[in-house]
Amino acid sequence: MSRFDWPALMRAGLTGLHLRPAEFWALTPAELLMMLGHGSGPPPLNRARLDELARAYPDTPQEM
Repeated sequence: MSRFDWPALMRAGLTGLHLRPAEFWALTPAELLMMLGHGSGPPPLNRARLDELARAYPDTPQEM
């Protein structure tokens, strides 16, 4: 049994990412999953985190 749902990955790669078949098959599963937004790494920036960063690092000039 395969660990990957190849039909779903092919749909996502060819239809969602608009990859050509040769481009799709040249990718490793890890590269494809990364392009689809899966895998390790920090989560995407959401509004709450953006607001937190804006408070910590405001775009106002600092007085010297």
